[in-house]
Amino acid sequence: MKESHQYFENNEDLGHDIQSYETVIFDKQFKFTTDSGVFSRGNLDFGTRVMLEALDLDSLPEGDILDLGAGYGPVGVIMGTVLPDRHIYGVDISERAIGLAKQNAANNHVDNVEFAVSDVYADVDKKDFAVILTNPPVRAGKETVHHFMSEAIHYLKPGGEIYVVLQKKQGAPSAMKKLEEVFGNVAEIERRKGYWILRSVKE
Repeated sequence: MKESHQYFENNEDLGHDIQSYETVIFDKQFKFTTDSGVFSRGNLDFGTRVMLEALDLDSLPEGDILDLGAGYGPVGVIMGTVLPDRHIYGVDISERAIGLAKQNAANNHVDNVEFAVSDVYADVDKKDFAVILTNPPVRAGKETVHHFMSEAIHYLKPGGEIYVVLQKKQGAPSAMKKLEEVFGNVAEIERRKGYWILRSVKE
């Protein structure tokens, strides 16, 4: 048995510590149930909030949205609520996190979001997403973070966009270079308290 339990691993043998919190974003209130072994279980992660608030919801390309590394589902649930005409897919390697995500979608009365277990893109069959949103697991290492970004181009339709949140001190500059290398373009659309929100478009 592994002694360490990281949120980017699938650790079903980990003990439980169920809790919940409420948060407001886009003038809407949400309640999320979390557990031990998931990322940011006590509140909506600040970087995730910055990424969501940086989005221009009215100008996102039309089509389905992928929440990559969904955790217990805050991005998918929030996006499903504010964009009720879109279909949102959320994937995460953790069965525990995905179980919570499905519960959180139901508890927040969101029925246009679908969560499933996948090791990054491994079990994602759809290749024509309009938007990919990700707060990649920096503790998993640079190679994993860059995999989240570099493979995205194969899962976006032409004109599709990927949004990535990273702290400057945790590799945002190198992520910016990787996105430029893969997509041929990158824009920093927001910077707040050390967090960079990066966007690339599949041309």
